[in-house]
Amino acid sequence: EVQLVESGGGLVQAGGSLRLSCAASGFTFDDYAVGWFRQAPGKEREFVASIEKNGDSTRYADSVKDRFTISRDNAKNTVLLQMNSLKPEDTAVYSCAGEFEGSGSSRPIDYDFWGQGTQVTVSS
Repeated sequence: EVQLVESGGGLVQAGGSLRLSCAASGFTFDDYAVGWFRQAPGKEREFVASIEKNGDSTRYADSVKDRFTISRDNAKNTVLLQMNSLKPEDTAVYSCAGEFEGSGSSRPIDYDFWGQGTQVTVSS
């Protein structure tokens, strides 16, 4: 069974940090680029960051550039999203997704499967 499971969300004060993890199973992990997206209540799903299958190339939304860092460990089938200097506007459900042989697209439609998501809440 193909699975992506996110963890690491929670409640943090503005200026704080969180590290999200996306654990993959049931498929050949290093055939897939992985993206992180977020969705706040009443808003559309928004691209956050992505990483190519070999980890050589990453992409970030302008809103998180220089604050968030995406990385992957193909030996552990895991992608991490380190989030620093968090702001209240970062509050959302964060989900990871797999893109077969992709470049780490910023478009949700390009991804083949998704995790359930983890809640991140940043208080002011």
